[in-house]
Amino acid sequence: MSLTKSYEEIELIKESAQLVSKTLGMLASEIKPGISTLYLDKLAETFIRDHGAVPGFLGLYDFPNTLCISPNNQVVHGIPNKEIITEGDILSIDCGVLKNGYYGDHAYTFPVGEIDKETLKLLKTAKESLYVGIEQFKLGNRVGDVGYAIQNYNESRGYGVVRELVGHGLGKEMHEKPEMPNYGKRGTGKKFQEGMVVAIEPMINLGTSNINQLNDGWTILTRDKKPSAHFEHNVAIVNGKPKLLSTFEFIYDSLGIKSDEEVPFK
Repeated sequence: MSLTKSYEEIELIKESAQLVSKTLGMLASEIKPGISTLYLDKLAETFIRDHGAVPGFLGLYDFPNTLCISPNNQVVHGIPNKEIITEGDILSIDCGVLKNGYYGDHAYTFPVGEIDKETLKLLKTAKESLYVGIEQFKLGNRVGDVGYAIQNYNESRGYGVVRELVGHGLGKEMHEKPEMPNYGKRGTGKKFQEGMVVAIEPMINLGTSNINQLNDGWTILTRDKKPSAHFEHNVAIVNGKPKLLSTFEFIYDSLGIKSDEEVPFK
């Protein structure tokens, strides 16, 4: 499988990524105390199918749902259920779609109502580090340049960077090469080429980087039970530079947030 995509393929991946973006934007206005994560999951499945696509996660490696929803001290791969979310929770929502033979896959961590300042700072830093990493995804750089940038940004601020789970290439398969760790050494790893498409996704913990897995075979938790944040974008190298295929703009429109963070990567 080719590591690089044609510009036509990149546009198809962008179409799928944008549908994920719209799905997360729709969910943003629904997230409030008193609802279940399973409710959000059903909304997402209906929305994706109504837009001519199929959920990318449902059935993938036998995963049972449309969304991975990971509250609080869950890092990733949480299974939606009937438990009620409450004021002060955070929810990492990871969503994938398959449309026209290509995948989109990205994630955002949402605060539920008012959250404590320490957790709010974690979310802010983790999201900032996503763009710090994206900045390094350009012609001539290597996988280690992205990983180092994300790692250094977070660890210098006292946060734990999860090692066992990584970003990845994206295209006709949900997970393609290269793997994109959130840690690394500058100047090492696969060299980036024009037309490469990846999912960059920092998974950052308030405390230790160490994790555990629940007996469900999916849910990943922080070992010290402190909160974790997860943000993910799909990015292509076009004309030597990183170009966002996904966007958080639909989320921000739903929540009334003003941001210019994506402007450098349009």
